[in-house]
Amino acid sequence: MTQSIRWLQDEIAARMLQKLDIVKLEVKDVLLLPDFPGAHAPFLTKRFPGLRFHSAPESQITGFDLLKLRTARLWNSRMKSASVISLNDYKKTGRINLPSNSVDLVVSVLFIQDLSDPEHFLQECWRVLKEGGLLTFSYLGPDTAKELRSEMLTQQLPLKSLASPWDMHDMGDALLGERFSDPVMDMEFLGLDYDSDDILLSDAKALHLLDPIDQNSPLTTLLPKKLTLEVIYGHAWALGKHLAKSQDHVAYIDLNQIGRKTRSDSA
Repeated sequence: MTQSIRWLQDEIAARMLQKLDIVKLEVKDVLLLPDFPGAHAPFLTKRFPGLRFHSAPESQITGFDLLKLRTARLWNSRMKSASVISLNDYKKTGRINLPSNSVDLVVSVLFIQDLSDPEHFLQECWRVLKEGGLLTFSYLGPDTAKELRSEMLTQQLPLKSLASPWDMHDMGDALLGERFSDPVMDMEFLGLDYDSDDILLSDAKALHLLDPIDQNSPLTTLLPKKLTLEVIYGHAWALGKHLAKSQDHVAYIDLNQIGRKTRSDSA
């Protein structure tokens, strides 16, 4: 995301975290992936005193802004050391640079729609979460910016398809397939109204819905005055991590985990 859409990230993060009000969870370590300046970190600090932040700053945050973000997260963590994860490294290697079973909560805001392999992302979240940990996330669904898909506009605008055009049912199935427990999915449509074509196009680019536009090719079709965002929310638990390993959709249980029933046990 870019600065122009920061307010939207903050709003979606606030709506996500409000949903945690009814969740009973003890959190000592949280991974923000991606992390960005906003009200979500202070909210989490208040909700979970003594929290330590592991931050995956957005790739667009550089220089002094990155230094400010890292300093803020160190302050949020009460000066306790915490990891800084590179999103660029994750995109290259497919690995979140944290040990297995190291965090209690993963918070991901408007990120999954930009991933070509969201199932692998879920696998990595499962790996880094501790037993009983929680993954909570939001992302843009396939009906986002449907106003830009008219035949005339698709011929003139460099529209991009979402890397992961999953609806909430696809995500719910994927969570179960990656052994997450009790997934809860929700969805809402948000309407963004515009008086300026330039601002609409800027937001569409910030949301990665458009490639850069050739300014020498003026549009001959009127742009809409509204963009609809399909925002999908979800959370799921990492439970029973010690019970089985999954490979090729088959669960393998360690022999040491199988109890032997004796005659005295059945008496």
